[in-house]
Amino acid sequence: MLRTCRALCSQAGPPSGDWQPLRFDGGAFHLKGTRELTRALLVLRLCAWPPLVTHGLALQAWSQRLLGSRFSGALLRASIYGQFVAGETPEEVRGCVQQLGTVSLRPLLAVPIEEEPDSAVKTGEAWYEGNLSAMLRCVDLSRSLLGTSGPTGNVLMQLKVTALTSTRLCKELTSCIQRPGASPELSPERLAEAMDSGRGLQVSCLSTEQNQHLQASLSRLQRVVQHARARHVRLLVDAEYTSLNPALSLLVAALALRWNSFREGGPWVWNTYQAYLKDTHERLRRDAEAAHRAGLAFGVKLVRGAYLDKEREVAQLHGTNDPTQPDYEATNQSYRRCLELMLTQVSQHGPGCHLMVASHNEESVHQATRRAGRLCRV
Repeated sequence: MLRTCRALCSQAGPPSGDWQPLRFDGGAFHLKGTRELTRALLVLRLCAWPPLVTHGLALQAWSQRLLGSRFSGALLRASIYGQFVAGETPEEVRGCVQQLGTVSLRPLLAVPIEEEPDSAVKTGEAWYEGNLSAMLRCVDLSRSLLGTSGPTGNVLMQLKVTALTSTRLCKELTSCIQRPGASPELSPERLAEAMDSGRGLQVSCLSTEQNQHLQASLSRLQRVVQHARARHVRLLVDAEYTSLNPALSLLVAALALRWNSFREGGPWVWNTYQAYLKDTHERLRRDAEAAHRAGLAFGVKLVRGAYLDKEREVAQLHGTNDPTQPDYEATNQSYRRCLELMLTQVSQHGPGCHLMVASHNEESVHQATRRAGRLCRV
């Protein structure tokens, strides 16, 4: 992942005559031993095997029944879990981060908790409060990992909103937002006021129980951002399914009003934009303009997207238009357009606009570095 802002030029001084793009020549692999590289190749091959991708959760449950939780867990830790997870303890995570730091790679920690749409209802608020505690600890760990290196405020952490509020509430909020003549009750300003005041929020399209859960969710979001701001950790909110995203964007907009001002040193709350959705470029353009009009800093994590099959399945089931791009090349084109839009915004607005190029695609990263180099010379 590549992060860029005006500091891309200013911190390095005037750009030299020869822009040096990132290289993908395997230089980082010297950190890995033969066993780790073999595991990485095996996991890559397994993740490209459609039956495993489709039935992965069922196979995991089957292995737990057949092998037992302890042996099944050990197998996962030695394979897929070990490949993608930095560690199970702060000490293990710190060791992994220190190793990556030798090749100038920095961490983006995440609490791997989310609630799937239409999953069983969690018991009361306790589950979400427990997740909040885990996120607050993750904020502290994120800060401590880079507490003695790098500019203050450049520590990043991923935030999964559906770990702090139910997907059912998010779907109901999305439904309210998308109704013709949507009520101003659900404006970012009103939600931001409720976050600050802590007073009960009443939204007419929600039940009494849903209103109570909304207020508790706003309080949790406010607490995690407040703690992150105090610890100089910037939060990158994950995008999820299109049935949830309008609600998630509303919550991000409310948080942005409070925490993304230049006075606060924002942006402390970033949103994620999924290039595999047909409307992403227009939404990104509109949101960037709205942030600048409001005098707010704007933070973006740009991804391709991870829910393609599910989105198409839901659209087919409900007889609605498929929200995703028709094919891989259309998604690439969308990503390139969004990337160009945001790099131009960064060059024009400097510290008021931040971008993370969150992609495994080598060509996308090359495009970003080449374009950033040209913009630095302008």
